[in-house]
Amino acid sequence: MNTTKQAALVTGANKGIGFETARQLAQLGFTVWLGCRDQERGESAAKELAGDGDVRFVSLDVTDAESVRAAAVRIGDETGALDVLVNNAGVAVGEGEGLPSTVRPETIQQTLDVNFYGALRVTQAFLPLLQKAQAGRIVNVSTTLGSITTLVSPGNPLGQIPAFAYPASKTLLNALTGWLAVELKGTPIKINSVCPGANATDMNPNPGTQHPSEGAKVVVRAATLPADGPTGSFFDVNGPVGW
Repeated sequence: MNTTKQAALVTGANKGIGFETARQLAQLGFTVWLGCRDQERGESAAKELAGDGDVRFVSLDVTDAESVRAAAVRIGDETGALDVLVNNAGVAVGEGEGLPSTVRPETIQQTLDVNFYGALRVTQAFLPLLQKAQAGRIVNVSTTLGSITTLVSPGNPLGQIPAFAYPASKTLLNALTGWLAVELKGTPIKINSVCPGANATDMNPNPGTQHPSEGAKVVVRAATLPADGPTGSFFDVNGPVGW
């Protein structure tokens, strides 16, 4: 993709994988919008990334439909089109999480509101701007934990993790990827899910895991796919992941 004067929006971009994705896209020449719900943190992140390129803060709370609409209006007014949308904002609600037999329904609702409904709200609001771009790209930041194929495979260790709400939210996010890819078939827009792997972030503070800048690389790869790249797929740094 030719990145000259192209625009990208990364949700949840004031830290972690979103922050590093924004940095790498800015270095490639994109005008990058940091979609953050906290103005102070968002503006601070944009200032920190200023040396990497054209990085701008936009107030965006993925759980607030009006906030999402306002962000779409602002970006539309300033850039006219959107070339890349990265649905990165996500939460892992610790309280009430557990296996299907014990997880609290409220925990599932809170998790879905960000990880699935948030991505859906943002995608629906920004799709008209993506359709104005020469070749729009949508990247849904998912996880292998959301792969049903991996979950039910013999000897899968992921099935031992005492969590259902977070993985299920990513399974639904993957469903959005597949359904939207079918809906947009025949258009220049490509949409894919990616797993950035285990990264040292707030949701996974293990210092032994990789730096978020490594996880961001697979996100950027999906955001800059050429015209003959895949759509409706799920992949990590090593290649395809089963749905």
